[in-house]
Parts: sequence; C-alpha cells; structure tokens
Amino acid sequence: MLLNIDDYRRAARRTLPGFVFDYVDGAADDKHCLARNRRDLDAITLVPRVLRDTRATDTAVEVFGTRWRFPFAIAPTGLNGLVRPGGDAALARAAAAMGVPFTQSTASNQRLEAVRQAAPDNPHWLQLYVMQDRSIAEQLVRRARQCGVQALVLTVDVPVSGNRERDARNGFSLPLRPTAKLAWDLASHPGWSLRMARAGAPQFANLVEDPDAALSAQAQAALLSRAMDRSLVWDSLPWLRSLWDGPLLIKGILHPQDAARALQHGVDGLVVSNHGGRQLDAAPSAISVLPAIVQAVRGQIPVFMDSGVRRGADVARALALGARAVFVGRPVLYGLATSGQAGAEAVLQILARELTLAMTLLGAARLQDLEPQADDASAGSDAPSP
Repeated sequence: MLLNIDDYRRAARRTLPGFVFDYVDGAADDKHCLARNRRDLDAITLVPRVLRDTRATDTAVEVFGTRWRFPFAIAPTGLNGLVRPGGDAALARAAAAMGVPFTQSTASNQRLEAVRQAAPDNPHWLQLYVMQDRSIAEQLVRRARQCGVQALVLTVDVPVSGNRERDARNGFSLPLRPTAKLAWDLASHPGWSLRMARAGAPQFANLVEDPDAALSAQAQAALLSRAMDRSLVWDSLPWLRSLWDGPLLIKGILHPQDAARALQHGVDGLVVSNHGGRQLDAAPSAISVLPAIVQAVRGQIPVFMDSGVRRGADVARALALGARAVFVGRPVLYGLATSGQAGAEAVLQILARELTLAMTLLGAARLQDLEPQADDASAGSDAPSP
C-alpha cells in the first residue's frame, strides 16, 4: 500500500535499475546536506489554534497573477526520460491535473514545445542553465517566449557539478557504457529495460533550436557534467533581461545578501534551494535560511523554497516561515518511476491531502493563517483588541 512519499521511494527503488535510482536519489559527498534538509524541517513545530472555523480550507495561492490550487509546484529535474520515457510530458500533465505549475529543466529529454503542448492551459515554467556556449541559453529562451512559458528560473548554484559519488561508483554516463554490472542491473529490472528499449536512450533534446539538427555530443556531455558558464555574474543579468521580459526568478539562493542583491537587480522572485543536497555538502538546509531570505526582500518579491519537502506538513512549515510556495522534485520522480503520470499525480495528491489535514489540525482555514511559533500564535486574528 502506497500511503506516503517514502512508500513511493521504496517502490521506485524496486522499479528502477540501481544506477538510475542512485542518480535520482543521490546527493553530494557524505549526504550531510541531504540529511540536514530533513532534520531541520522535522525540528520546526507548528502550534495548533483551536475553536476556529475550519469547515472549509482554502489552499489556493496567487503567483504572478495566476491562481495555483495548492502552494506547491513541480521542481525542475533533469533526465526525466531516464526515469520513464516521456517523463517530462507526464509530469506536466500531472501538474495540470492538480492545478499547479510544472517547471521544465534545461536538462529535459523532450522538446520544450512538445511538453508545453501536453498541458497547454497550465502554467509552464522553464529552468535555465547557462552553459559556456551562451547561444544555447539564448535559443532556449527565445523558444520559451514563443510557446508561452510563464516564468524563467535561472539556476545559479551549479558552477560545477557537486561530488556525487554514487554516480561515479556506477560509472554513470550517457550513452551508457556496457559492463557486466550494468547488464545484470538491466536484466534485474525488465519492465524499465523494455520501456527504454522501445523509446531509445534519452537525449538532451533542447540543446538545439532546430529539432532536425544533430545534437552535439560535446554539448550533451557538458550538460550532464554541469559544465556551466562560470563567468556568469550579477552584471550578466541585463543580458538575460534583453532576451526575456517575463517573470525572472533566481534559484539557488542561500545567503540574505545575495537575496538583497537580486532585489537590486530587478529579479522577480527567489527560490531558496541547496539543489536537494546535490551540490555543496556543507551548505545549510534551505528551511534554516528561509526566514533571513524573506526578511532581506521585505515582501517586495515572492520567495519560494525547495529541498527536503516530503510531507504536506513540510509545505505548511515553509509557508509559516514566509515562503509563497514550495517546489518538489524527488517525490514526483518516485511517483513517475512507480506508475508514470498516475504515480506523479498520486504523490501530489498525498501532499495536498496532508497539507489540508495539517491546516485543519492547526486551525488554519487559509494559508495566511499558518503560524510558526507559539509567540506568533498569540497575535492571531481572534486575539482581543487592546
């Protein structure tokens, strides 16, 4: 019985070959940052308020003029086609079914236009990596404008790839290199192997503007190894603004001074993130620095968070500390691995159900009613007037 996200994680582990599961589930170095994300979320308590009318709970949130049914969205994740062929489109449809946005990665395996068409009426965001050849980013942003992408999310915490030792031990690369270990891994997971044999090896389909153009093996290898443009700095943002006039967010912010600087550069939103613990193992958890980031921007732009969210109560915790909404990555990939679009939808439904339950138990009929501490709770809307 699949009752929670951890159940889906175990199911995904059974479904996926070891090297694929390790790619999805792994983190940097000794996985301390990964553990810190969970530990610090678990340490946050939310104090219930009682005798409040919670016959109806409103979980909707407005972001950039668009109403989301729930205060969470699908985070950008790369190589979804390795988890399940057509994975990007399946996740986009799952997000649409739940009334929340899907964020497509630069490292996705289906063309931007095709994924956009899979859920044409739903908010579609694009995550952008800027590689050493900036023309790749330029053509991708042009296409995003043409097909109605709502927001652009510039990821800034990957000047180089983190030290992901599980991938190194597995010899993970594209194309896959035949070994006895790999052969046994594939034979032990026939369902995945048959799906991949029918679909073919996933490609980074958005590296070229022309769908009929040949993909550069060098560019694909650079994206897989996260060989980014390390000359990209704050003063590079006008270049990106010259290409994109919609909402621009920066993902990977952990320091309040960087948040303040983003505000000075006219950024429209921030995603507090440590890349799910996949980059710097010594980095703080996202939830621990969220309040300082929120304070630094003084309500002028929305602040979002990802990294470590596994329960609906985690969503409530982040919102209580000032996040507008959260993004979830690995959980929906566990669902995608287990049963495709239906599994991804089921994971989002679990988060929605758990969030609604948490809000009811907290006496919070609206997201704005979520309160982080007992001291804050004493100042609620039903407090007596002075």
